[in-house]
This record gives sequence, structure tokens and C-alpha cells, in this order.
Amino acid sequence: MKEYEFTLRFALSEAETDTEQLVEKLYAAGCDDALVGTGMPGRVALQFSREADTAVEAMLSAIRNVKQATPDARLIEASPDLVGLSDIADFFGFTRQNMRKLTLTHHASFPLPVHEGSTAIWHLADVLLWFRQFQNRSVDAAVVEIASTTMRLNISRQFGESAGDLSALLLSDEGWNVARETLLHMVTTQASAH
Repeated sequence: MKEYEFTLRFALSEAETDTEQLVEKLYAAGCDDALVGTGMPGRVALQFSREADTAVEAMLSAIRNVKQATPDARLIEASPDLVGLSDIADFFGFTRQNMRKLTLTHHASFPLPVHEGSTAIWHLADVLLWFRQFQNRSVDAAVVEIASTTMRLNISRQFGESAGDLSALLLSDEGWNVARETLLHMVTTQASAH
């Protein structure tokens, strides 16, 4: 078994107001391997350090545990996934300026951002794989696995999948490829319509 570190953020139902009781329910449901943050009303963040055979198994079991404790919780985001230039620079020990120069120098091969504006944002998994392939950087396989899984989970959530349905998409490369192709088709169709 490997140990996977990731964070899950959930929106809570309006009935879930007692944070002490919530933390106790989460602990009893199996989230005893997570640091629980309840600083924002109606939200909970759990930073897991969970042992499992795969990142998918770790995340799905964590989601099941949270849903067991608070069935109406809705997943907002899984991380690590979305990163900016500073995050990427920190990860590889670069300055932000060097990272910016690298993206500009390799604009044809560097992954396209998820959002580009005053601050660009990328999926960490895409960036890690680019560094491995185009920069011959050594990247921990477990980090790539967790980043790929959080990316899949976040994109799946955008499709409106429930936690039970997510397992098919996360576990199956075929399911993931279909979802990604569907998303790319939607983006292409929207872009050509404008």
C-alpha cells in the first residue's frame, strides 16, 4: 500500500451547523486520517493522508467516508489539481520569472491552461507530465498519480456525476477518454459558435 496526500472540499447542507458534531461524525465514519477544516460556514475541507493500493481507491474511500458522515455533502474540489505559475515554480524549485520564461519559450509544447487571464491556471497532472516528457525531470509517480486522479475527479464533478458514479469514470481509462473527448468537443463547439 502507498500513502496518498490530497484534500477534498465539500459544501454542507444548511442543517449541518454544529462543527464539533460534524468533526466527530467524520472521525467515526473513517476520516481519522484527515485534518478537518471548518472555518467557513457551510463548508468543510479534509486534508487526507490515506493508505490505499491506488490514488483512485484512496479518494473514493475518502468520499464514501465523508458521505457516510454527512450524506448531503457535495464535493466542491479535490486537490492538488489547479496550479498557477508560482505553484509550479515552487514545486520544481524555480523562481516565478524562470517558470514564466519556460512557458513562453516552450509555448508550442507546454500544456494549455485551464484558464488564461491575469492569472493562468493549469492542471498539475498535465504540467508534471510535460516536465517529465519535455524537460527530462524526475517526477514522483505517486504525485503524478494523485494529480491525475484529482484532475479526473474535478472534471467528473463538472459533468454532475455523483460519488457512486465517479468510480466508473475514475477507474476506467476508456470512461475517462470518453469524458475528456466529450469535454473537448463541447469546448470546440462553443468556440466555433462564437
